[in-house]
Amino acid sequence: MPEAIWITFAFGLGLLVKLVGLPPLVGYLAAGFVLSGIAEATGVVIEATDVLQHIAHLGVLLLLFTVGLKLKLRSIVSPEVIGGSLLHFGITCAVFTPGVYLLMDLDWSTALMLAIALSFSSTVLAAKVLESKRELRAFHGRVAIGILIMQDLIALVVMSLAAGKTPSEWALIVFGLPLLRPLLFRLLDASGHDELLVLLGLLLALVVGGLGFEAVGLSSELGALVFGAMLANHPRSQELSKSLWSVKEVFLVGFFLQIGIGGLPDGDALIFAIIAGLVLPLKGILFFFLLLAFRLRARSGFLSALALTNYSEFGLIVASVALPEWLVPLAISVSLSFLVSAPINRFAHGLYERYSQDLSRFEGSKHHPDEQPISLGDTRVLIMGMGRTGTAAYDWLCEDQPKLMGLDSDPAKASQHQKEGRNVVFADAEDASFWNGLHMPAVQSVILAMGDIEGKLIAARMLRKLGFKGFIVAHTMYEDEAKQIREAGADEAYLTMSETGVALASHLIDKKPAKPSLVVGKSD
Repeated sequence: MPEAIWITFAFGLGLLVKLVGLPPLVGYLAAGFVLSGIAEATGVVIEATDVLQHIAHLGVLLLLFTVGLKLKLRSIVSPEVIGGSLLHFGITCAVFTPGVYLLMDLDWSTALMLAIALSFSSTVLAAKVLESKRELRAFHGRVAIGILIMQDLIALVVMSLAAGKTPSEWALIVFGLPLLRPLLFRLLDASGHDELLVLLGLLLALVVGGLGFEAVGLSSELGALVFGAMLANHPRSQELSKSLWSVKEVFLVGFFLQIGIGGLPDGDALIFAIIAGLVLPLKGILFFFLLLAFRLRARSGFLSALALTNYSEFGLIVASVALPEWLVPLAISVSLSFLVSAPINRFAHGLYERYSQDLSRFEGSKHHPDEQPISLGDTRVLIMGMGRTGTAAYDWLCEDQPKLMGLDSDPAKASQHQKEGRNVVFADAEDASFWNGLHMPAVQSVILAMGDIEGKLIAARMLRKLGFKGFIVAHTMYEDEAKQIREAGADEAYLTMSETGVALASHLIDKKPAKPSLVVGKSD
């Protein structure tokens, strides 16, 4: 039973690489190569069956559908995202294409497709790295994700052109799809929160989008992306994305296994991967200077560029359509880039602190929206982190405390709060340059309401380092984290769920006891 072998090797090697801090997909690729090695050494037939190929295709469609769910115009319509992604793509192709052509002795079309495949950065790796550090909604995280979405769109265009499909006259129906959006919204609302929600995602991604677009001569990948994008503005789009996450990841295992089972890398493939690894830093350097050209500060540009310094699994998907014979060399290149990128991104903030003086010399004189305040004026109470907890604290305090200010690392969230009448500005507590220039003469109390423990620890330490003698209070879910926050300088760190229980109980105390109701039951 080949499926049992695939699952066993994929889980075993996926767990092994996860234990050393690498993305499991590196283990899935390795599992495929190990199976190829076993087949070659023993003569046992181990090959990618039609079932595995079908699972791999479904994984790709689900990946594109979830990309579409994130495709909100506000996340990509900015100069640094559109300009940075397009310029990086153009410069990379212009430099890599002649380089690959000369070094590998290939024809120009193959060299161009390889350059395109290497120009993309990993959506999976960058998203997981940023999510693990709670930085997806920070300014540099939003810039990185926006660029990745632009790259995914470019990849989709390339795949459609490479597939060479001729649309039928029925393809014009696609232009009427926006009319279906109210119906899709109602279906999403009616699906609830359980298995029907997952089935709706599978229906739209694989059946209506995938098979539907194929039936009219269009790419199934395009169909999956389009139907995801049609739901992107629904309030529950992220819930749908999360519900499909595990299913998508399991199906994508088949894609990576299929590559490895296709055959062991030869000497040329290894040489190609090593050269690709050696030029990988150039990719990050180019991103850094392009983002600085769009007036980002050195810190934002550095953190965004570091998250994008890798090669993409999307490049493999493009190659599977346009250059199937180059899948193995590209897979090795992607794996090597993950081996480098994943550990370095763990220490991104420390690296910037170490080289901040050198990197900041490249900043321009003009300011960008990621520029942070250097004076809090006559603010008396400061709330850091304006999510649900911070917003609730702000609204409760604002009636009695007019000198109130909120800070948040998400510019869009800060802007939304401003529209709703709150005094909230953009600032990132994990940015040393924010603290270095901060002037807070009148602040008496600080509430730390950020979502991640690291941000609270940094804020508490820096406040005390600046000589702040006022009251610092924070919230957290865990007792061990509360202890760390207090040790970092906070006066109090309350457990969120415990405080919620106390608040619920206080409502009962405030109410007059109701008349006991008659209890009807079986007598003794």
